[in-house]
Amino acid sequence: MQLSPVQARILGCLIEKERTTPDNYPLTMNSLLSACNQSTNRFPVVAFTEPIVSTALLNLRADNLLRIDYSRSNRADKYRQVLDQALEADDGEISLLAVLMLRGPQTAAELRTRTERLHAFADQGEVDATLVRLSTREEPLVTWLAPMAGQKEARWAHLLGGPIAPEDLPVPPGSSSADAGRTSRTERIEALEATVEALTDELKQLRADHEALATRLEQLL
Repeated sequence: MQLSPVQARILGCLIEKERTTPDNYPLTMNSLLSACNQSTNRFPVVAFTEPIVSTALLNLRADNLLRIDYSRSNRADKYRQVLDQALEADDGEISLLAVLMLRGPQTAAELRTRTERLHAFADQGEVDATLVRLSTREEPLVTWLAPMAGQKEARWAHLLGGPIAPEDLPVPPGSSSADAGRTSRTERIEALEATVEALTDELKQLRADHEALATRLEQLL
């Protein structure tokens, strides 16, 4: 299996939304485009167009990694991932892969923090054990990356798109205390943005449910 960057982003988004906003899953094309092009919790930030995503969706469906829920009315078709089934990956494994597909190489500690909304690992040891399990499969799905210049910790990267190219790696942060402070603040801001995003999705769903209930009540009256 070798996914293109567009395919990896699509599958990562579908896995993320399936677990964080299940009431809005599977996703329509508009929702999927919005998820792919988010400016937060993504590396790199992209600006995919509908034709680009449509082509990737067709290829994913041909590879049996995605299914389409066709609409029988005038509503839009919806898309769901089946990568977890294709890989026979459990919830923890597929959640780690999703975050790696969405945000690039990360330390094990970062992965534990960033997968909290997708899967609740018991502790850091469980995250580490899951990463080792993914890396020691007959066909490894993740790999360990030695620390680069300016980094203190090793990172993990997914291999669903093939070997890791240098241009695919985020620019390593500096090792000075000032840089460390900026990194810490950035992570806190990212966590807050993720929380706001989740609350916004929930509010949209509540509004939709309210409108649907009001419509049914009007019909009954």
